[in-house]
Amino acid sequence: MLRIGEGFEGKGANSAHVTLMLGPNATLAPSFALAAASPGPGHVPFQVVLKPNHAVEPPTLFIAKATLRDARHERMTWGPAQAGVAAGITRALLEGVLPANAQSGWLAIALVWVDSAADDAELIYAHNKAATFIAAQKALGEREATAAELDAALAAIGNPYFTPRRP
Repeated sequence: MLRIGEGFEGKGANSAHVTLMLGPNATLAPSFALAAASPGPGHVPFQVVLKPNHAVEPPTLFIAKATLRDARHERMTWGPAQAGVAAGITRALLEGVLPANAQSGWLAIALVWVDSAADDAELIYAHNKAATFIAAQKALGEREATAAELDAALAAIGNPYFTPRRP
């Protein structure tokens, strides 16, 4: 079964927004392979690593949601944002948010937003680590919203880029 979770952390240009898709290899392998083999201009999917030659488990594909604009934006995405996703997914595995069989029997795809104005590598790392962990919790149902929470969120709908006027 495919599991999907979303996490948002931080404020302003150094905030993080991660959508995480997780599931057994058989469920996610076709999407994982297609996404990895289908780069587009400014969007190069790559495998998440803890450090060179040490990929995270479960294998995780990083896909930038924002078109990479320049060398600085690329470094912020491939460096601290990628490292944050690596730390967040690994923490979720080690702390039991993900089931034990996820280590070798699952795949993950992380859709990650890095603002082109981002300028603080440490904040980008910390926010992506937190957002990925939150997304994993939500994907596994550890943080499902109640009807009352959904109703309250609907009444205060908005995001960092738009908040509708209230009547």
